[in-house]
Amino acid sequence: MTRLSLSGALALALFATGCASSSMGAMDGDTDMDDVPGDGMAAAACVDGLATLPTDVASDDADGPFECSNVDLVAFVPLSMFDANQLNDIWGWTDPETGKEYALVGLDNGTEFVDISDPMAPVLLGKLPTNTVATVWRDIKVYDDHAFIVSEARDHGMQVFDLSRLRGLTSDQGEFTADALYEGVTNVHNLVINEDTGFAYAVGSGSRGDDLPAECGAPGFHVINVQDPTNPTFVNCFSDASKDTSPVSAPGYTHDAQCIVYDGPDEDYAGREVCAASNEDVVTFFDVTDKQNVRIISIAEYPSDAYTHQGWFTEDRTGFLANDELDETNGFVSTQRTLLFNVTNLDEPEFVGAYDSGITTIDHNLYVLGDLNFQSNYESGLRIRDHSRMMDGVLTEVGYFDTYPQDTSINFAGQWSNYPYFGSGLVVASDTNNGLFVLRPTVAM
Repeated sequence: MTRLSLSGALALALFATGCASSSMGAMDGDTDMDDVPGDGMAAAACVDGLATLPTDVASDDADGPFECSNVDLVAFVPLSMFDANQLNDIWGWTDPETGKEYALVGLDNGTEFVDISDPMAPVLLGKLPTNTVATVWRDIKVYDDHAFIVSEARDHGMQVFDLSRLRGLTSDQGEFTADALYEGVTNVHNLVINEDTGFAYAVGSGSRGDDLPAECGAPGFHVINVQDPTNPTFVNCFSDASKDTSPVSAPGYTHDAQCIVYDGPDEDYAGREVCAASNEDVVTFFDVTDKQNVRIISIAEYPSDAYTHQGWFTEDRTGFLANDELDETNGFVSTQRTLLFNVTNLDEPEFVGAYDSGITTIDHNLYVLGDLNFQSNYESGLRIRDHSRMMDGVLTEVGYFDTYPQDTSINFAGQWSNYPYFGSGLVVASDTNNGLFVLRPTVAM
């Protein structure tokens, strides 16, 4: 596939300001302009439950219309512009010097850096190619203005890219090279970084090195010190051995996690570094303050488990929201659900219940901002839900944008992930089949 230049494909991928202005004039449906973050500009406003692309920018990747509520489409960069077969993970970076915002877009064959500082005119700045071969899985996190990138591609390792190199770029640079490569890991499913401590945790990973401890032979946590970003160093390995009688030879697999410096209501762990790990059929809470003496705090179970995939603490640390990726495909449930845990006492987490969305779809990644959680649910797209009453087992959907208009079913297609942490209020979402979506929720956040 030939890589398209952004300027040559502008009419295909982006929406001119004139189109946005005409759309804004019709904003009498779901959008309340008083609540719009930023400048309120939108290329395809959500009106009467639909966001419709202007005919001159409709794409073969996804021509819509897109079902929506309280979320406007600001820009759309179709898959065909990325010279890749599919998208996967996504993360974001804000340049601390310029305030510009960037989407870091995972592809099967690398990572694309996209300037969205003019959100209606994203600029593809270049790609960091995969370190070995193409694969479905890639994961990206940011620490100290550096991107850290892992993949399940064999012998990939962890790439490090200095994001300040994007500063001042205004056009496609083609291919970038990495600033560093950490080779202590081989294939990695996900990467967790605690930005408050400067430690990275490769999970679902394979380790290499003759001098590594035996625990590194299992796909649990591989701990890396990234405080000097271009000189990452090995620290230790650990995992959830609760389901195995031989904790060294076959510890529990960790699929994803969140690690924080704990600032919640449980005074026993104040200031401690805590990780909440998705371990296939449970959520495991670890105290990882001492990397050489990691301790399992507790294990949270829930009914009808199939594959505990990922989760996130609420901002006040009283709750934990999680998703199970295979409970729908295995027939344990018929519609997508969100798992709700009371973790006020970390030693005794309590399963509160499950929110049933009523949608025949599969859940994937979710992230928390304020009282809202932003869920990427494959063929049903971005779902925004208020969890302020989660201790009562209640979530309330306040907005959505379906990036996959082709279908809504229990299938592994559509939206992989989203990033809701830009100061502008924008949310970027990666749709595996369709491309990059720059979205603006019109609900207060």
